[in-house]
Parts: sequence; structure tokens; C-alpha cells
Amino acid sequence: MSYSLNKLYSAVGTSKQSVQQAKKRQLAFDKELESLVILADQIKKAHPGCGVEKMYYTLKPKFMGRDKFCEIFISLGYGVKPVRNYRKTTIRGVLSYPNLIEGMQITQPYQVLQSDITYFYLKDRFYYLIFIIDVYTRVILGYRVSDHMRKEANLKALKMALRATNTDMTDTIHHSDKGAQYSSLPYTNELKRNGMHVSMGDYATDNAYAERVNGTIKNEYLKKWAIKSFGDLKRKTKTAVNHYNQHRKHRAFKMKFSPIEFSENLLNLNAQDRPKVIIYTEGRKNFKEASSLFEVCPRKEPQAHNCPREL
Repeated sequence: MSYSLNKLYSAVGTSKQSVQQAKKRQLAFDKELESLVILADQIKKAHPGCGVEKMYYTLKPKFMGRDKFCEIFISLGYGVKPVRNYRKTTIRGVLSYPNLIEGMQITQPYQVLQSDITYFYLKDRFYYLIFIIDVYTRVILGYRVSDHMRKEANLKALKMALRATNTDMTDTIHHSDKGAQYSSLPYTNELKRNGMHVSMGDYATDNAYAERVNGTIKNEYLKKWAIKSFGDLKRKTKTAVNHYNQHRKHRAFKMKFSPIEFSENLLNLNAQDRPKVIIYTEGRKNFKEASSLFEVCPRKEPQAHNCPREL
């Protein structure tokens, strides 16, 4: 039995030429997709926890839109599952300071720094990671990997952050939870010696920027790598921080810039043209136009602390 392909094409409403063109387009698509998979594997090696959406904005393929890219690469197994943090690392200190940043509007680097501690479980014991982030640029300024939770590790992370800023930190607000490390006299004295104000929150959502960095470094990088020892954990954390600062596209910057790229590309703008960040906690929008720490100074008397306006 014989049949005509032209009659078949005609019957289904197409032509031989259209079919050939479709084959060529598919071959070209498959070839570009193959190249894209190679690049995606390179990203996964450097940033094991990178989600497919961030991968899309990093690669920016011209022949494929975001939704199609996500659909294909999720089907190829490039999606990631969130990992929860179940270990408590905050032991409240005796001294307490007010929350100075809720509702504050910031327009430049080093107005507000946030810090937090998280843990990393390795070979039947816990190690601790401390990060200090600039809220405006999202750059990790200081960090420390420690085998203990004493204040000395936090102090080393703080001094690293101060060296990284290389500028006058007078009136910068340092915000954290109410952990004993952050309220210790050596730590708060170092902050005040540099002209910084101490701010603390009661809940994880009060310290959301630092909490998010904890999860990103630990779950998108460290837990995806085969870490063999404490020394290896230190080296891998350094690699993760460098990649996060320099290469990882950030949703806060509409997936266009990494924290360092944001600093380099946008911070030469006039103050009026710079993006503004208004800090909220627990979803409360208490201060719509707050622009300085004086405007968010608590009305109630703080415990063991005076409002910065009165210092």
C-alpha cells in the first residue's frame, strides 16, 4: 500500500516545507538546550542550591522564556527542596536593647547591619556560622565559622565586617536577636567604640535579613557539598560567601544583580535616585516614612539602654 506524504500533510493542514522547518527549529532548540544544560551544571557545581528561577536569570537564554525554562529544568531534576533549621542557637542575654529599625527607611550602605548565628551538623557534632550583612546592599561583610558559641567568634566576625566597610560607622545601627553573645559587654563595647547603635529584636522575623542569609549559605551551598572536616567547612564557607556576594542574583534587585554588582552599579546614583528599603518586622507596617533611627526610637523606656538620641 502506498500513500502520498503531500496528501497526508494536506489532510492535517500543513505542508512538507512546514514540517521540515519545524524539524530544523527543534534541532536548533535541542542544540541550544544541550549547551544550556552544560552551563546549568557549572552553576550547580558552584552554587548547589541554586533554584531554577535564579538559574534562568543568571543564564538569560535568548531562545527561551522564564516559565518554559523553569518547566524544562524542573523536569530535568534541577529543582531544589527547602531544608528546615530545627536547632535553637539563641540563648538570651541579661541585657536587652530596643528594636531601632522597625519601619526604618534606608537609602545607602551601612545604615543598618544585621547579624545572626546558625549551626552546621558535621560528623556527630555541631559547628556554628556567624554572618553580618549590610541590609541595603545585602553584602555579607563579616562571617566566622566556629566550634563553639562563645562571644569571641562573634567579635571576630564583627571586626572582619568593620575592616570590610573601611569607613566611618558612626550612627550605623547593628541589629541582632537578644542572644547573650550580642549583648555581652565586649561585643556592645566594640560597637559603641565605633559609634554604632545597638538594636535587638524579639523574634526571628525582626532579624529577617540575617536569618535569610543563614539559610541561603547553609542550604543552597554547604549542605549540597561533601564537607569532610572543620577545616573543610571553613574553606567551603569562604567559597560560598564569595559566590553569594559576587555572583548570586538577588530577588531584592529584581534578579539583575548580585550584592556586589548592585553596589558597583547603583551606589553612584544621587540619594534621590537610589532605591529605598523600608524595614518591616512581623509584617507590621508601622512607619511609612521613617528615615532615621530617631524616628523609630521606642516610646517605652528600654531596658539597660538609652535611646541613641540621648547619648
